[in-house]
Amino acid sequence: MSDNPTRRSYLKLSAAVAASVLALSGCAAGGAPGAEETGPVTLRFTWWGGDARQKATEQVIEAFEAENPNITVVGEYSDWTGYWDKLATQVAANDAPDIIQMDEKYVREYGDRGALLDMKKLSGLDTSGIEPETLKSGEVDGELVGLVTGVATFCIAANPGVLAEAGVALPDDTTWTWEDYKKIGQQVSQSGAGTGVGVQYGDQDLYIWARQHGDRLYDDEGKVVIKPQTLVSFWQHTLELSKSGAGDKPSAIIENAGASLNQSAIAKNEMGFAGVFSTQLTAYSGAAGQELKLLRLPGESSADERGAYYKPSMFWSVSSRTKHQQAAEKFLNYLTNSEAAANIMLTERGIPANTKIREAIEPKLNATDKAAIEFTDAIADEVRPAPPITPAGGSTITDILSRYTSDILFERTTPEKAAQPFIDELSSSLRK
Repeated sequence: MSDNPTRRSYLKLSAAVAASVLALSGCAAGGAPGAEETGPVTLRFTWWGGDARQKATEQVIEAFEAENPNITVVGEYSDWTGYWDKLATQVAANDAPDIIQMDEKYVREYGDRGALLDMKKLSGLDTSGIEPETLKSGEVDGELVGLVTGVATFCIAANPGVLAEAGVALPDDTTWTWEDYKKIGQQVSQSGAGTGVGVQYGDQDLYIWARQHGDRLYDDEGKVVIKPQTLVSFWQHTLELSKSGAGDKPSAIIENAGASLNQSAIAKNEMGFAGVFSTQLTAYSGAAGQELKLLRLPGESSADERGAYYKPSMFWSVSSRTKHQQAAEKFLNYLTNSEAAANIMLTERGIPANTKIREAIEPKLNATDKAAIEFTDAIADEVRPAPPITPAGGSTITDILSRYTSDILFERTTPEKAAQPFIDELSSSLRK
């Protein structure tokens, strides 16, 4: 998986486009699921991603079309930056692609407004290879509007080259704490080998911190319930990493947060430790020119509750307005259940959620892909259930969190002064 959600902002949907989505997407006008389609069919398929994903996906499309000569799949791809604004505009204009690569933050954004098809209506869609709890991660109010493609877990990547130069050994990740994380980061920084640790503030960082401290970001009804004191402690920790020298100065922290994966400090062998998703190991290792090591999150062994969880890497969704449900079902079955497709994609969209496919491709994986799967499996007894699906409007959280954290890092405000305004602003951004 080449995405880096911890380093890229989730763009805010414009108010005008969002309003159009709400007004227009509820009027579904798709074809009947059982209707037999005759004659040539064209499906539009949209996704985001880098060059590797684009090339692999195009190969999958070619293979599918070879097996299904009556169906043409037209790909529409882009990088993350403009993807969501474009999709919102298409949906508002009743011009949504038939098959949509969907992120967790937007599943409810579109799903509970009727823009996405309930795939439970696709009677021939085979989801038997996906664990029931994993499959439910794409449900909104009982409707399956997102078919999970793969799973990942947020963890810490260690750069062995930087640590060797610093004379610092890998920590025992079964017992280390956030204080250990700071101290080992200081050792690396003081050695001159690079910056010790990444200072990150994505919503997954905040969620994990909250759960480890007996709190939550959202409740099951989608309300913001995080306590001000939890936010204060999160930001105090962020400040301490920077001020102690374990992490970078504020300007470098902000710059690294906006960097592409290949240009991130750990990928450039300029940092000892950083938070990543497990399935990004191959991409980071390739950029660094050495195999990075995955470690458990600090603080897990002493936490009120462990923070780690399996996150859906992304989903497949179908427009509720598609006129080709039968063709869409065939394509989804191919993407989800075909070994031929899996042999091309491997872990590009995460460790396959289909456990049968995961087993089938494992012998074909490279060392880092195998290491990612081994790590994911190794913590299976430790992970907790995934957080509630992001409520509608919650895709703004990273923009809001980034702004407040920047102000705190540059000491334009304090954690104590920022906590309640952050809660109020995030709450007001949610669509009721």
